[in-house]
Amino acid sequence: MTEAPSKPTTGPLPTARAEGCPFDPAAGFTELREKDPIARVECPAGMDAWLVTRYDDVRTVLSSSGLSSAVPVMAHADSNADFSQPINPGSIIQTDGEVHSRLRRLLTAEFTVKRIQALRPYIQKLIDDHIDAMLAGGDSADLVRDFALPIPSLVICELLGVPYEQRDQFQRQSAILTSVDVDPELSQRAIGEIQQFVGQLVVSKMQAPADDLISRLIARANESGQPLSVEELVVLALSLLVAGHETTANMIALSTATLLRNPDQLDELRANPELVPSAVEEMLRYLSVVQFGLFRAITEDIPLGDETLRAGEFLITSLASGNRDTSVFPDADALDVKRKASAHLAFGYGAHQCLGQQLARVELQQVFGTLFTRIPTLRLATPFEDLKFKDDTLVYGVRSLPVAWDAQN
Repeated sequence: MTEAPSKPTTGPLPTARAEGCPFDPAAGFTELREKDPIARVECPAGMDAWLVTRYDDVRTVLSSSGLSSAVPVMAHADSNADFSQPINPGSIIQTDGEVHSRLRRLLTAEFTVKRIQALRPYIQKLIDDHIDAMLAGGDSADLVRDFALPIPSLVICELLGVPYEQRDQFQRQSAILTSVDVDPELSQRAIGEIQQFVGQLVVSKMQAPADDLISRLIARANESGQPLSVEELVVLALSLLVAGHETTANMIALSTATLLRNPDQLDELRANPELVPSAVEEMLRYLSVVQFGLFRAITEDIPLGDETLRAGEFLITSLASGNRDTSVFPDADALDVKRKASAHLAFGYGAHQCLGQQLARVELQQVFGTLFTRIPTLRLATPFEDLKFKDDTLVYGVRSLPVAWDAQN
């Protein structure tokens, strides 16, 4: 740190949501956004960090070249954060500069609008098949286990080129890998198994390329004169799995719970299905599942408002708070499926803005264009107050979502 901090801390990083308000960001953000939008806070790991809570400030700092992502992703919210852990080659979300640009260039062609739109029929079939299976199984289900988790997992399988006969195994391992409820020993074993699985998949694609993301990535890197190592390819593939699976699965389940909790908005959506795309953007804004924001190291002094964020310090940008900024989104704490919310920050901003955002949009649009039409009597099968939410994970969500429907569906 070059100099002493220019202002004292205001208190701990807000992490606890207000009781009875599971869809709102942690209590404390609203007051900070209004009274101290560029605050210094104490992190659970013990260090201080700047906390930026207004929409425009979040965009400004995330556009800055004076930030590094080569830090533990959740260090600001984890009391056991370990800064000594090395960054794995290929970890695109933890690289900077030319290394990050190279990986992003190689992946960009996989997430063009045209390529993602071509996946719509496959995604729709997955959705229909899983709804068929739920309906065939009776008049109730856990929407997380039976619908929200498997669909994005199978989409990732399709992208990566996982053979059909191995997709059940891949799903089981990825479910453990992305779960917070499993025994640590089981989780470590699953991590080892899926790393081995993806490693073998990468080697098989090197030996026998096919029409899939990994094969095209290998070819594109070779053509660039900078081939990717097996380790880089494995870490890249696992990064896509975690980023593409965890966020979308939680958005499917949490958005369903939100619409069931807001029947006027669900009725609006049912009456006007053309609102599905705007409703998806609004739910991305309203729910902002990256609940603790983005953590960065500051590498160059950044002037912001009346403050200077100094090199050597840490920064947290609260995407959830920025998305509730009433200067950009009037009545921001209300869910409005008719709102034009596409400028939200749910996918981040700047050089690290989510590469897979078009894929997430298409998956969510297909889900919410289908789920309540195929199952018009879908409802919670448990009191809303009994739902358990993921208050302690980087990606927010609901742990299970018991739902029921009338048998004639």
